[in-house]
Amino acid sequence: MTRTLLTRLGLSLVGALVALLATAAPALAHGADAPNGSDYRVGVTGLAPARDGVDVRTVEAGARLELRNHTDRTVTVLGYSGEPYLQVRPDGVYENVRSPATYLNRTIAGETAVPADADPTAEPSWQRVTDEPVARWHDQRALWRESSPPPQVSTAPDREHRVRDWVVPLRDGDVAVELRGTLDWVPPPDAYPWWSAVALGALAVGGLGLLPAGARWGGRALAGLGALLALGGLGAVAVAVGRSLDAGADGAGGLLVVLLTGQTWALITGLGAVAAGGWALTRHAAADFALALAGACLALFAGVTNAAVLARSVPPLPWPAQSVRLVVTLILVTGAGATLAGVLRLHAAGRAVTATPRRPSGVGHLRPERAR
Repeated sequence: MTRTLLTRLGLSLVGALVALLATAAPALAHGADAPNGSDYRVGVTGLAPARDGVDVRTVEAGARLELRNHTDRTVTVLGYSGEPYLQVRPDGVYENVRSPATYLNRTIAGETAVPADADPTAEPSWQRVTDEPVARWHDQRALWRESSPPPQVSTAPDREHRVRDWVVPLRDGDVAVELRGTLDWVPPPDAYPWWSAVALGALAVGGLGLLPAGARWGGRALAGLGALLALGGLGAVAVAVGRSLDAGADGAGGLLVVLLTGQTWALITGLGAVAAGGWALTRHAAADFALALAGACLALFAGVTNAAVLARSVPPLPWPAQSVRLVVTLILVTGAGATLAGVLRLHAAGRAVTATPRRPSGVGHLRPERAR
């Protein structure tokens, strides 16, 4: 009876977790202002004139520009009216709270309300925002912010198009500099084959849970499920690392900070899936519940939250888009498949315990009555 209660409790907990995470996943996916993918590729072509010690690149799938100042000079980014907006000094980054760009650039959509005292013609009022000489900001000059695509894209959406060349004015000390770049439309992939692969793969992996646990192949199926779940967990860790690098993480320390602050759930669920997979490889008695629980977390926190890459041409990772889609598909397949297989095995174990006939108490102690 105790095992039956534990099995039912495990099934209830897994079901509740799936329902809870299914409602939480969309919020987690859009909790930060970093996009989960884009169909517009933002590129930096360079500085004109070139400046030694000043490096610029795109981060977060092109959603932000990053400027690193390795010099002892002050580099100023100008706002939309030509006013000083950001200053990247040797001792950190300062923003002009009187510049409208300070508020407009806080989100991709630029919907932050601009205070009444923000005036591009007013004397700058500088506020320090970080002590590192690295600035990252959304810049509307480098982004496509309209709800409808450009005319050339509407005419031929299946072709790549140069939307525009863009320029962000800077000042390096007293020298006027132009940060130049490009904005291109890249046709998105067809997501149907990827989601079909996810559905079929998850059903195939989940089908391993139908093999009787006590049969010869039941133990091997459990070990195979553990290996697949661990593989999916490694994929989740790789995606978390990739997104951290694309967000601008620099060095081992910077990577660790971004992982623990921006990719916490993906990292934890990936490591948890690896641990649960190893637990299942040992064919431990409680492995079925570990498979279901870790698989649900993996599919939702690392799979669903990154599923946008299946339908976007520019993923928020510094790797080829096709490779990223393959890894995310692997995460979804192994996570959802392990959940299904774990639930099926838990259900079968509960039925087996319920169906086992109970021996009447005291039967083994009855003695035949002596003949008189």
